[in-house]
Amino acid sequence: MVYSVAATTLTVAAPLACTSSPAQGAEPAARTGAGVLVAGADEEMLVLEVTAANQVVVRLPRAEVGQGITTAVAMMIAEELDARLADVRIPLADARSKGNQYTGGSSSVSSLYGPARQLAATARARLVTAAARQWRLPAWSLHTRDTMVVAPDGRTATFGSLTGRAARIRRTAVPSRPKPASRHRVIGRPTTRIDARDIVTGRATYAGDLAVAGAKPTVVARPPTIRGKLVSVDDRAARALPGVHAVVRLPGGVAVVADTFHQAFRARDALRPTWAPGPLAGLSDARIRARLKAAVPRLGTPPHGSVPVTGEFAFAFVSHAPMEVLTAVADVRADRAELWFSSQTPMDARDAVAAAVGLRPSAVRVHVVRGGGSFGRRLNYDAAIEAALVSKAARRPVKLMWSRSDDIRHGRMRPASHHRIRASVAGGRVVAFEQVTASVAESSDGTGPSVQGGVATRSAPLPGGSGLYDFGRVSGDSGGIELAMPLGAWRSVDSGTVRTAEEIVVDEVARSLRRDPVAFRRTTLRNKRVRAVLDKVAAAGHWGRAMPEGTAQGVAVHEEYGSCVACLAEIDTRDPKSPRVTKVVMAADVGIAVNPRGLEAQLMGTAIDGISVVLQAGLHIDRGAVREGSYADFRYARQRHAPLVFEAHVLPSAAEPGGAGELGVPAASGAVANAYARATGTVPRSFPLTF
Repeated sequence: MVYSVAATTLTVAAPLACTSSPAQGAEPAARTGAGVLVAGADEEMLVLEVTAANQVVVRLPRAEVGQGITTAVAMMIAEELDARLADVRIPLADARSKGNQYTGGSSSVSSLYGPARQLAATARARLVTAAARQWRLPAWSLHTRDTMVVAPDGRTATFGSLTGRAARIRRTAVPSRPKPASRHRVIGRPTTRIDARDIVTGRATYAGDLAVAGAKPTVVARPPTIRGKLVSVDDRAARALPGVHAVVRLPGGVAVVADTFHQAFRARDALRPTWAPGPLAGLSDARIRARLKAAVPRLGTPPHGSVPVTGEFAFAFVSHAPMEVLTAVADVRADRAELWFSSQTPMDARDAVAAAVGLRPSAVRVHVVRGGGSFGRRLNYDAAIEAALVSKAARRPVKLMWSRSDDIRHGRMRPASHHRIRASVAGGRVVAFEQVTASVAESSDGTGPSVQGGVATRSAPLPGGSGLYDFGRVSGDSGGIELAMPLGAWRSVDSGTVRTAEEIVVDEVARSLRRDPVAFRRTTLRNKRVRAVLDKVAAAGHWGRAMPEGTAQGVAVHEEYGSCVACLAEIDTRDPKSPRVTKVVMAADVGIAVNPRGLEAQLMGTAIDGISVVLQAGLHIDRGAVREGSYADFRYARQRHAPLVFEAHVLPSAAEPGGAGELGVPAASGAVANAYARATGTVPRSFPLTF
């Protein structure tokens, strides 16, 4: 359902299940002075406004963190309105009191596809009706293009010139149904991001670019070990330095507020803190891995007469390490607070900030700012809580920034995990497949999972229970250990390790049966869509071609989020210390691909993720501390590690859109691992391989 909101311009709402005050994020309709709230049940809470300047504005209840969701939604709106893409603006919505503002789980396009198109179709019907009344013509004789209504005699009226009249229309003279896919002219066409020029020219605004009145740069001194505790601090030298305004103790360290970030960092380094070691001070990688291995549930009884193909796999901790370091601006007063930061969960963040500073949630306003990368990191809001606490204590607005070292050594990370797999083979086929795992779960005090600062991480059943292949009796279980360390959902979450391990074993089963890995998968895959993407990469990547010794191809597939993907990777391992992925071919079926160019970029990103976490990027734990502290030693793939050739193939589909942002990571990881195994004749078991 969609409503027209009483306003001076055309403002159409997909029902606002909302009674928000201005402090919780007013929509454009409320800012026109009409002050209207519309009750309804649509969780997306979309509002479309056509301005007198002929701009179409939809405030998006999602975070733009580089994945291109603003472009995809702009394309949906432009499609149904017949508007020029350049006339559509997609600012980010403030935190609200109700509705769905969660950005994650590769769900944004699929969840917005219906509501956004219906919203725009309703607006178009009202604009056409307004033009028909103005010209005294039958509405069916009019059509729309380029953000205007066109009459049979060639007369035109911009949407902006019709917006006031359209705002008063309650019954339209033409249907307000979205177009069928066969009539799409924008959706499905490769499109450059609407913010691309701003990003590459530096005009795009991130939290660190904001000039909030009076907000002073702030940094934090943190303990040498994970969750170490401050015992005492001598801050006299720091306070005496030029430009320093305040030194504030926090649960996780000591904050310094100064006139510039340079002065703040100098003062931070002049602090003389005494730290108590964190709860993991006695733990390093070897012991953590041993505990994980011991926590893996026992495998069940295999079918009688079957031959096992087994494997055990260890995956290291991995930092999110987004390009833009965590930054939050906070202005906390006695009776209200206002914050600016990039958040995938702004409603939860608002509530957590309110609790931290002792205010009602309705007194806290959170502005969602674009983020320079995330990969799940901005599901949590550690920096925002710290900024609010510092602002309250210092009694002034602050702009708090984590350093790169802060985020790698004290930020959220993908949990380490251990996997045990047994494929039982009989009669030339897999008759049973079992995967059991254990992963690290977060606890704040060693007694239970912690949810402070974001999404909890805990052990759970395996995602999807395998099921991708016809492997007879498929089963799995999971266990875990709890450690007081900051964990977070890393791109592809559990599937990035579970499926990677599974795809390695699938290759090993094929080898044990003396079958080609692609041919074996084709005969055992359950889903014809997955077979289609596999066939595509095999053909496009020339699977099976002759290659020099020390080089090889690998392949893997994945299905999730209503989508599927296959990846073929070629690797050169002739320099054992620097294996190089030289070529990647990916194919995906995501249903209707709103922006194929954006999907190709997502697949390219997942290929780099797979290369990184399989070959070289991970975190070491040394006596309760993270060894890595920058991009110099957290060895994520750089340009010199990127494949020389990358191809992405988007398979045509008329199905509703599925998810794509995380889809490619497991397939890319599995393909790189399998290529490495075939090139070296080894059985890779611990990742990253060159850790």
